[in-house]
Amino acid sequence: MRRLDNIDIRLLRVFMTLVEAGSFADAQIALNLSQPTLSTHLAALERRLGAQLCVRGRRGFRLTPFGEATYIATQKLFAEISSFEERVGQYNGQLVGRLRIGIVDGIVTNSALGLQHVVGRFMENAENVFIDLELGTPNHLEQAIADGRRDVVIGPFSQKAPGVTYVALHREPHGLYCGKGHPLFDAPTSAITREAIEKAQFSVRGYRQFDDLYRADHPRASGNVVQMEAQVMLILSGYFIGFLPRHIGESWSKQGSMRELRPQTYQFVSSHFAAYRKSDGDRQLVRSFVRFLSQHANQTRKGGAVGKAA
Repeated sequence: MRRLDNIDIRLLRVFMTLVEAGSFADAQIALNLSQPTLSTHLAALERRLGAQLCVRGRRGFRLTPFGEATYIATQKLFAEISSFEERVGQYNGQLVGRLRIGIVDGIVTNSALGLQHVVGRFMENAENVFIDLELGTPNHLEQAIADGRRDVVIGPFSQKAPGVTYVALHREPHGLYCGKGHPLFDAPTSAITREAIEKAQFSVRGYRQFDDLYRADHPRASGNVVQMEAQVMLILSGYFIGFLPRHIGESWSKQGSMRELRPQTYQFVSSHFAAYRKSDGDRQLVRSFVRFLSQHANQTRKGGAVGKAA
């Protein structure tokens, strides 16, 4: 294998994106490259490294043992590059590097978390930071922290993984909703009995299926979703009932499109945390972003206004 140069670094970035995208088609979108160009880059990297990285066939592509080893080494390489940028920037009094954030969906309307405002305030003093933001389920995000694919993740994490620091941010209230056209939508409160709930078609979040069934005391699921937007669509169909965060459900209720069912019986709260690896506790980039998250959460709890950073 030849010594690496700047061209190889760029090719390794393409290779890492391909592996994490999971397919050539998705990697083309992520990299904004045509299929022939992507294939040319991969072939060039294989020539530089002297071995085949992946096998491509009708069932998609899979890494060779050499490709798997190269991917792991590439992850470590770019982590070290990012660490180098951060350390040099820190000595110059600047925040520099790539911050990989993972969040659950459906939180943009959650003013208590206010992630969009936190990012805005953070970037005022971090213009040289590259933000890499992705959506995922709580389980996916916790795994991404464990294997080093994300630096900070935000979501309702019920289990505490070893080697991870959890910072409490917000307790998010949820309610059980039905949509306009559902038999329970115009029913008097007295008619919304436990038996009526049990007879309704119930949509659960796949990653919290048993929790949802337990909270609604429902015998079975008739629908399954991963994203909150999908849950909203099923409820708005007028056929399903299901749980939603109140900051989502209330906006539809005000429009006359949803109704919360027996709030005192079926409401619950879900605790949101910011999580990062304990080994990253001394990274200024991570510490600074989590500090902004905590400040916003604390000010929101106290009822204070959260403005721009000075």
